[in-house]
Amino acid sequence: MLFCLGTVLSLSHRVFSLGSLCSAPLNGGTAAPGDPYWLETIKHQGTSAFNPNPSSYQVFRNVKDFGATGNGVTDDTAAINAAMSSGGRCGGGTCSSSTVTPAIVYFPQGTYLVSSAINTYYYTQMIGDARNPPTLLASPNFSGFAVIDADPYIPNGYGAQWFVNQDNFYRSVRNLIIDLRQIPASTSAIGLHWQVSQATSLINVVVEMSTASGNNHQGMFMENGSGGFMGDIVFNGGKYGIQVGNQQFTIRNLTVNNANIAVSGIWNWGFTFQGVTINNCQVGFDLATGGTNQSTQSVGSEAIIDAVVTNTPIFVRTFTASNGRLGGSLVLNNINLNNVPIAVGVNNGPTVLTGGTVTIASWGQGNVFTGTSGTPTFTQGNIVSANKPSSLLDSSGKVFGKSHPQYANYAASQFISVKSQGAAGDGHTDDTAAIQNVINQASNTYAGCMIIFFDAGTYYVTNTIAIPAGTQIVGEAWSVILAGGSAFQNQNSPKVAIQAGTAGSTGLMEISDMILSTAGPTPGAILLEWNVHDPSGQQGAAGLWDTHIRLGGAAGTNMQASQCPSGSVNTNCQAAFLGIHLTPGSSAYFEGTWVWTADHDLDAGNSAQISVFTGRGVLSQSAGPVWLIGTASEHSALYQYNLASAQNHWIGFVQTETPYYQPVPAAPAPYSSTSVYSDPSFSSSINMAWGMWVQNSYNIILFGAGFYSFFQNYAQSCLNTWSCQSQIFNVDSSSTITVYSLSTVGATYQLSVSQNGIVNESSNQDGFQETLTVWSQ
Repeated sequence: MLFCLGTVLSLSHRVFSLGSLCSAPLNGGTAAPGDPYWLETIKHQGTSAFNPNPSSYQVFRNVKDFGATGNGVTDDTAAINAAMSSGGRCGGGTCSSSTVTPAIVYFPQGTYLVSSAINTYYYTQMIGDARNPPTLLASPNFSGFAVIDADPYIPNGYGAQWFVNQDNFYRSVRNLIIDLRQIPASTSAIGLHWQVSQATSLINVVVEMSTASGNNHQGMFMENGSGGFMGDIVFNGGKYGIQVGNQQFTIRNLTVNNANIAVSGIWNWGFTFQGVTINNCQVGFDLATGGTNQSTQSVGSEAIIDAVVTNTPIFVRTFTASNGRLGGSLVLNNINLNNVPIAVGVNNGPTVLTGGTVTIASWGQGNVFTGTSGTPTFTQGNIVSANKPSSLLDSSGKVFGKSHPQYANYAASQFISVKSQGAAGDGHTDDTAAIQNVINQASNTYAGCMIIFFDAGTYYVTNTIAIPAGTQIVGEAWSVILAGGSAFQNQNSPKVAIQAGTAGSTGLMEISDMILSTAGPTPGAILLEWNVHDPSGQQGAAGLWDTHIRLGGAAGTNMQASQCPSGSVNTNCQAAFLGIHLTPGSSAYFEGTWVWTADHDLDAGNSAQISVFTGRGVLSQSAGPVWLIGTASEHSALYQYNLASAQNHWIGFVQTETPYYQPVPAAPAPYSSTSVYSDPSFSSSINMAWGMWVQNSYNIILFGAGFYSFFQNYAQSCLNTWSCQSQIFNVDSSSTITVYSLSTVGATYQLSVSQNGIVNESSNQDGFQETLTVWSQ
């Protein structure tokens, strides 16, 4: 049974004229065929505002400036690692995290021979020339865990690593080819060791491996973490394309060719795969299943949509049959199989679904709940019909996706630097006027032909920054806009820090590689008000990529361990009223966005826990279309996500955490509920933040979700009885929603309707987490 497609939104179209100094709109850019990527040639004047030596610390590092040749013959390992580590950066196992030593390690076009691992330091973007992606060529005698290692094991450390895997934030690898083919096929070799957490991404990465029978190459190994997003990645050859275990991850546009096993799933609480191409492999997805408690944790849930699999004998293979119990959940949606005899089977067991050239609408292994009440029942091979609004689909009928804008064909002259136009970015100078002037200039004088470049730095602002529709912004190593001052200090009269478009505006809006933050106390700050809507016929024209909200827990926020120790309730530690507000007339494509109220101090040296307070995470009142791809929201007092009169949303994988301090104070304290912002109400029995609250909303699809509650007042004994909070995910009785692959931790009820728990966790224990396969109303 195929899903029905419905609801087409009628969007208004508004034309923006070119500025007075524009001869032509940007369109495809003006870089000449032989030009390098603009990031290589643009003037680099980025700084780290709170580094001990901001004037001398180097953010942008071209590996050739450190002695790399890129000729494919000279060993460039030492030069690359020098570019990575110089300047007292955070790594080596002696530093758990730091926001004051950011870096872009840049690779011009070329082939870089490496003989040992490139160990990546905290807060690093490794970026290759997007026009001509460079190659990291592993030498025949390569020695190391992986060519790129995001969390190195410490030699003789008995399993110790550089970073805590669940806190391994702020990393990105882009536009690189990793070539393992000179390493003998019989030798174990890994392209990427990618054990990471939130605010991480892989973009436009290719790994080349041996195609010899029985080879021991693998493109990626991930054994732990709490991610995360990756997209537009290709793995050719190998024993495994990717072998992955992580609490949760979103993977969009994955291609695996000529591997023995395309995807090996070790364990998870929930993975979402959106857009998968598998060619000429023996097995598509090989999933370790059967674990129903923490000691036997295996793959909790796998949600796969829009896959094309060709010449592969088995699409999905599980380790164990379910045999009437939940030991791993599987959802398949819009899967096209060509010359695939077995669609779903059990290792050394029965074939569950046969293949051929078929499209599977939805197949769930595990507990399936339909409706708003009743006793949970087990079904296998259950097909659940639901609508996917056509506004959320591309022209081929797949869920729409848009790659991280990199402006590969644009020249450096097409970017306007905020520092060159007078902004300081030193974390102290009030840059409000300077930034607004740059935006106005880009909008009026250069409208349609200039991209705004935020050089690395921290830009302190004391009033609303208004960004009109038609604007493109790109940061450098997550440039920070830091809102502070009296304008943001009244929670009874909240004020927007960054306003993206005005009510009713349509047009392009692309913001990438930025962080929005506050210098507290700022209890009245709304970090981002999103008003802009896509022009008619231009899906995803308005969006965020690798752009995050970070509240407290970092240098410059005035809300670190010394000011906001855990267990304290300090009014000076109120960081924001609301993280992101999608207003009724907006549309949005957000990819990899993390809204984080800090639970620990990234710059304290010991990752000390802190008590910082934010009222709300993400409020969407948008009629859509909205795509929230690989997003997370954590530790806000009232809720992490609130869908209020929202429509036409695609959300997956979405992840939340309840504040560690609750219920001391109990929600909504230290804030108050207000109907003006469609807040939920609380009581003595419902006194913890909602992971997601859905009210009067329609055509909502959750395709992979993880709602977690780990603490009560910083204690974790409640995990033993699944009672850290009673309810965590609420849908009112009038909303229409389909939920796939929902995992929860620490909540008695996984799902509630009108604040009445209907799905008890005891029905769905699936490892450390509990998993609900499908629910709809």
